[in-house]
Amino acid sequence: MKRISEMLAQKQLDAYNKQDLEEFLSVYSDDVMIMDFPGSKVTTRGIEEMRIRYGRLFNEHPNNHAELLARMVHGNKVVDHELVTGRENSGPKKAVAIYEIEGEKIVKVWFL
Repeated sequence: MKRISEMLAQKQLDAYNKQDLEEFLSVYSDDVMIMDFPGSKVTTRGIEEMRIRYGRLFNEHPNNHAELLARMVHGNKVVDHELVTGRENSGPKKAVAIYEIEGEKIVKVWFL
């Protein structure tokens, strides 16, 4: 049986690829923080800032897609290695996201 952390990471990835903003946001806590790794500089704070950030992303890049290359689960953290394509202003790029889960919500995300 998949752990809740892995299920949440997959649900948000699937919603991201469908560009379903409400389903995407449903797995995040109201006070979620997105940060650049390493460090703790917050780039997006709270669900409303996420709504703006990802709403704009989905609007501006309708072909945006993240392909999961690898996933590692360690305790309450999920590390996804992705290939992001479909952004009109850039070619394919690899990304790493680290999701921290508390309860049944993603509370922190770090991007490398």
